[in-house]
Amino acid sequence: MGKGLPVLEMACKLSHKHSMNLPRHRALQDVRARIETAAQSAGRKASEITLIAVSKTFGAEDILPVLQAGQIAFGENRVQEATGKWPALKSSASRLELHLIGPLQTNKAVDAVRLFDAIHTIDRPRIAQAIAAEMAKQARQVQLFIQVNTGDEKQKAGVSVDSADSFIAECQNK
Repeated sequence: MGKGLPVLEMACKLSHKHSMNLPRHRALQDVRARIETAAQSAGRKASEITLIAVSKTFGAEDILPVLQAGQIAFGENRVQEATGKWPALKSSASRLELHLIGPLQTNKAVDAVRLFDAIHTIDRPRIAQAIAAEMAKQARQVQLFIQVNTGDEKQKAGVSVDSADSFIAECQNK
């Protein structure tokens, strides 16, 4: 996407009081227009792209106008923070996708499966097993993504590129 890469960063700022002078619905329209342009440049349809508005650190009162403007996919990086604000928001919205985009500890698996529709940070066997067990216990399917550390940076989470295939196979067999 080239110059369109800051789209997720812009989405995070949709409701920040100091980041934009545009009303929230206009800011969301602006981000969607940039996605449309980037999709066309890449020979894709904008409908194939999901905008995940990163709502970490924002309260429900900041998220509600973005939700009312038509945004349905939101990302949170902490289970505990999301547990405090999203149940009420989810009950008031007919179509809503909540994505966990931050690190996950096994002791948060119960809440993560209960609350999130997608988990983007499966990065070790113990987490994969805890999430699989909890999904079975709650009879709930959650979309799961393997986090791959493509830069092999020690300070970043994710399975290495070299072990990604074996980790995926391990997850599929359990």
